Amino acid sequence: MTLRKDDKIVIVGAGCFGVSTAYHLLERGYTDVTILDRSNVLPAPDAASNDINRIVRSSYDDKFYTLLARQAIASWKDQEKWGDSYHESGVLVLGLSDTPYADEAYKNDVSLGASVRTLRDSDAIRSVFPAQVQTGTFADSAGFLNHDGGWANAGQGLARLIDHVKKLNGKFLPGTRVANLCRDSNGRTTGVQTADGSVLDASLVIIASGSWTASTFSELELGHICLATGQSVAMVQLTESEAEKYRNCPVVFDFVSGFYVFPPNEKNIVKVAIHAAGYTYFKDADTKVSTPRTITSDPENGLLIPKPMLKALREELRKIYPELAEKPFIGTRLCWYNDTPDGHWVIGRYPGDASLVIATGGSGHAYKFLPVIGRLVADLVEDKLEPEVVEKLAVNKKRTTADGSRSGEVVQLHLQDLYSPEDLQAV
Repeated sequence: MTLRKDDKIVIVGAGCFGVSTAYHLLERGYTDVTILDRSNVLPAPDAASNDINRIVRSSYDDKFYTLLARQAIASWKDQEKWGDSYHESGVLVLGLSDTPYADEAYKNDVSLGASVRTLRDSDAIRSVFPAQVQTGTFADSAGFLNHDGGWANAGQGLARLIDHVKKLNGKFLPGTRVANLCRDSNGRTTGVQTADGSVLDASLVIIASGSWTASTFSELELGHICLATGQSVAMVQLTESEAEKYRNCPVVFDFVSGFYVFPPNEKNIVKVAIHAAGYTYFKDADTKVSTPRTITSDPENGLLIPKPMLKALREELRKIYPELAEKPFIGTRLCWYNDTPDGHWVIGRYPGDASLVIATGGSGHAYKFLPVIGRLVADLVEDKLEPEVVEKLAVNKKRTTADGSRSGEVVQLHLQDLYSPEDLQAV
């Protein structure tokens, strides 16, 4: 399919995939790009790509992502474009020799020229932290410190890219829910119909709606490759003096447990999470597709996480920063990912419909690629994407391997399992 530069393009979703795609298309000279989002406010308060921080790492067991991440990191360093969104604290990867994922990630980082320091024992691991920081023992652990990485203020980075898209004359329609795809008699997508009955015609529709994809577009039957999962996150508030002790710590990511922890942000908040299989949520017994349950759909309890995860987060934090584990959590969030079975993204034309592109399936590791992920979608649109990448990310690709970076099994969320306020206190 060949598009003219003035053809109408509609993108559904103003998160990482959608905004980055809009930016790269506009940069290439496309002049009629419209981004729709269900949220009245952008970035959407409950979007996975809108958070206080996200890890920026190149440490992947797949060299495709390692190389792309290094390209993204090079862009993140452009302060004219991103301001101070990116913080190069370094990323401490734990699990070397204990997990195949960490071993392959180490090899890929080294082979592509990352600044890596190997840490073969507990003393070496402790040495990467400031002397004033009390850490766990890291007994029988090994890892590596990748200096070429750190974390990004996710909400800020996304907001800046939205501004860049606007400056390129990209059009945003916040508060617009898509009800249906419009199709002609041959099954070709011709636009979208919104919840108020309006129709937006388009030569190309790009679905980039994240964890809402499978439930919003049920007619596409994407449930076998798109699963909305809730991931448990908690925050600890430090005083200014406490934060200064931890300010120069690296991001820590343990591939054995999936636990990760950030240095304090500008508000002296430390965020912790576990990169796990997560929770599914079904609104009722008849619902067959997992749907995000967020602060938007449940303003009172939409941020709460299951009590067992609250305990697990504290136990894992104690292994890294024992002193911080004794402090109360000030809040939590159930952050909703759009997971694929193998952890690879879905960037491809919908089978049998060249006018419909799917760009989603972030699987908890897309945000760091915000500067470059839209380039892949733009290349696909222009039929410039390398054949092996087309095959890797195709909608109808057979996905037989599991995501090696994740721990545990998917569990169904039951509301009675959510914690009570008193559970936020250290025990």
